[in-house]
Amino acid sequence: MESLHGALLRLALTFVADRGAAEEVVQDTWLGVIRGLGSFEGRSSLKTWIFRILVNRARTRGARDGRFVTFSALESSEGGDSELADRFTAQGRWQHAPPAWGARSPEELLLSRETVARLHEAIAALPANQRVVLTLRDVEGAESSEVCNILGLSETNQRVLLHRARVKVRAALEDLLGRRARRAPR
Repeated sequence: MESLHGALLRLALTFVADRGAAEEVVQDTWLGVIRGLGSFEGRSSLKTWIFRILVNRARTRGARDGRFVTFSALESSEGGDSELADRFTAQGRWQHAPPAWGARSPEELLLSRETVARLHEAIAALPANQRVVLTLRDVEGAESSEVCNILGLSETNQRVLLHRARVKVRAALEDLLGRRARRAPR
C-alpha cells in the first residue's frame, strides 16, 4: 500500500477536482482490492489490476462530481490542437527551433518554483485523457503497455494522447522560459 499510495493519489487527481475526493477514490480502490483479491486471475500484474480498479472508480467519481459546476469552472478555457499542427513540418520536425532558455542550465530552471508551478498548471489544463496518459507515463513511469491495459486504450491512441500532452506542456514551458530568457541580462 505504501509504495503505490502516492501514485494512485496522483492518478486519481487527474479524474477528480480536489485532493479530498482523490483520497476517497484511493480508499475506495483499496477496499475494492481487498474485496476482489480472491477473484484476481493474474492475467495482468497486480499493480496494473490495482490501477485499473482506481481508474474505474475515479472515472465514476469524476463523472458524478462533474454534474456539479463550480464558479471557477465557469471561466472559459478555449483551445485545441490547431496550434500543434503549426509547430511541425510534414516530416515531423520543428517548424521553428524552440528558443534558447537563457544562460542557466535546464536543471537550474526546472528547480525554479515558478517553473514547477507552471508545469503543474500546464498538466492540470490538459484534457482529461491526455492528462491521465501523461501522468501515468511521465510522472509515474509506467510502461506503454501498462498504460494501455490500465486505461483500455490502443497503443496508437495512447501514443497520440501522450504526444499531444507533451507538446502542450512543452509549449507552456517554452512560453515561460522564453519570457525569462528575454528578461535575463546578457
